[in-house]
Amino acid sequence: MTAALDAWVRALDYSKSAVGKTLPGMMDELAIAYGERSALVEDGAAISYVTLAARINRVARWASEQGLGDGDVVGLLMPNRIDYVVLWLALTRIGCTVALLNTNLGADALRHCITAAGSDTIIVAGELGQSVPFVRRVWNWDAIRRDADRQSSEPVTAVAPPRPDDRALLIYTSGTTGWPKATNITHRRIIEWSFWFAGMMDAQPTDRIYNCLPMYHSIGGVVAIGSMLVKGGSVFIRERFSASRFWQDVTQADCTIFQYIGELCRYLTTSEPHKLERSHRLRLACGNGLQGDVWRAFQERFAVPQILEFYAATEGNLSLYNCEGKPGAIGRVPPFLARHFPIAIIRCDIESNKPMRDAQGLCIRCANDEPGEAISRIDAGRQFDGYTDPEASKSKILQNVFADGDRWFRSGDLMRKDAGGYYYFLDRLGDTFRWKGENVSTTEVASVLRQTAGVLDAAVYGVAIEGNEGRAGMAAICVDDRFRFETLSADLKERLPDYAHPVFVRLCGSLDTTGTFKLNKTDLVRQGYIDVSDPIWQRDKKTGQYQKVVATSSPSN
Repeated sequence: MTAALDAWVRALDYSKSAVGKTLPGMMDELAIAYGERSALVEDGAAISYVTLAARINRVARWASEQGLGDGDVVGLLMPNRIDYVVLWLALTRIGCTVALLNTNLGADALRHCITAAGSDTIIVAGELGQSVPFVRRVWNWDAIRRDADRQSSEPVTAVAPPRPDDRALLIYTSGTTGWPKATNITHRRIIEWSFWFAGMMDAQPTDRIYNCLPMYHSIGGVVAIGSMLVKGGSVFIRERFSASRFWQDVTQADCTIFQYIGELCRYLTTSEPHKLERSHRLRLACGNGLQGDVWRAFQERFAVPQILEFYAATEGNLSLYNCEGKPGAIGRVPPFLARHFPIAIIRCDIESNKPMRDAQGLCIRCANDEPGEAISRIDAGRQFDGYTDPEASKSKILQNVFADGDRWFRSGDLMRKDAGGYYYFLDRLGDTFRWKGENVSTTEVASVLRQTAGVLDAAVYGVAIEGNEGRAGMAAICVDDRFRFETLSADLKERLPDYAHPVFVRLCGSLDTTGTFKLNKTDLVRQGYIDVSDPIWQRDKKTGQYQKVVATSSPSN
């Protein structure tokens, strides 16, 4: 318990030093403090703090010459690499907002995300070969980087540093329904995340974090980066996770921290033994979504001294930290901080996703171990910056919760809290489920399915598969004679990222609807993929094609 208390106190102390600062505004200062120490590392390349600051200044000057500046929104479409960090720090340094675009998106979703951001300028990595015809200005970064490299590396003084409350990034989250929503991320949130996690992880200049999470997400693109930079540590960047090369990477790069999502730890624990799996210097694994059984197996097999599990919402003000290392829990709030981190779990109607209220019209707190929606109070110290869509922002705010006029952020997540104050994640409310570490919108997937020739109607939902984190996608569809599975596979590949493709497809004669003509998925979810009278088809992981399942009780995914 002493170590846990130290982590909380350290995080609070570090956060106090973050007041009034911004990460891009600190880079010249960090270059002076840490000089030639490595800041960012990738295969075959490493740059020091001095070089990082210089490159940020060059790109900032180049971007200013292109007419970019305060209030402009620039989309960034690029895989994980050092330049990704350089670009968003440089662009936000001169007042731009950078929209971090998912590199897996199909054309329709990409168009939606760019439109939601209000951007007419996109910077694209050359190897993506991405055509974005609906954007006025598209720059191939590999083609124009030499122009930026010719700029002066002196600190940028012609443009005032950004202010903490200025918007810095747009990070997309699927929410509970529909297309991805663009979340407003201020410089204040970035610097708070950076210093808070630096405190929780006790980041030191000798630390190097292994980061293979997508940089278009808040953890891989901001937290893993900022938490190391503000304390002089370094980041090893890998484009994507590979179980077969993980331990070689970690040992050769001399990493001390691993930024995980639960599914990655499961992959490692079920992989073949590796000669280096206990020869590393990892002192800490930090992340979210690690279930209790995998937690124990991962820690014992690979001799990782500490696991720091946390829960956080990109768009919200709700966060939890399991500093005590209790397997399966997502965190707790120490009693001495309860007033500063007001979190509650309230009863809700799972069918309507609406909170249940008492005779006075106030929300009802859940008892210990009773499942409900997690919410967090919105006040001056715990703001909710919302989305670019005002209506979407409004839907996340719950009013008159425990007192007249109070406002709380809705997480959209079902949780329970035990008698010891530990919180446990149970599931998502609404139409989103989590698979392969990504949120999948059933509304988006169903929309794509309905556009496939021969599909008359579709219902999409998540089903649990033993031995896997999250829920696998399953689609129940009604079809006519035009339908072909080959066409379906091709349409899905073109329009959706791989993780969003349904693992199972059920061919139904009809789909039940409610009195308001909404699809009734309750029975479909309950039945899952086992012992179903309708034909079930399963997606082959290697080919992406669907094959008819003979024994539905033994899925291979």
